Amino acid sequence: MFLARVEGSVVSTKKDPTMSGRKLLLLRPQLVDEKDPGRFRPGTNTIIAVDSVGAGIGELVMFCQGSSARLAAGLRETPVDAVIIGIVDSVDVLGKQIFCAHGQ
Repeated sequence: MFLARVEGSVVSTKKDPTMSGRKLLLLRPQLVDEKDPGRFRPGTNTIIAVDSVGAGIGELVMFCQGSSARLAAGLRETPVDAVIIGIVDSVDVLGKQIFCAHGQ
């Protein structure tokens, strides 16, 4: 599993029939900064992922890739490589909270 920030959405009217009705979001992976483990640094790439939990733009999410993505509910026969599997409430690194969705 990986962490990412939702940066946008992707719309595709022509796609594999098994993808019909699936919400696609654009993710930017978030990495714990090696120089300052008290914060994230954005990854250089972006990823398109199927949203299985109702995430929105700006949220920090958990996602999985590869064959694990197809293990999410209803995706077994769908050609996906990434799926959002959770919306993050908080992240602690080395005993310090570096993210809290509720501003605490």
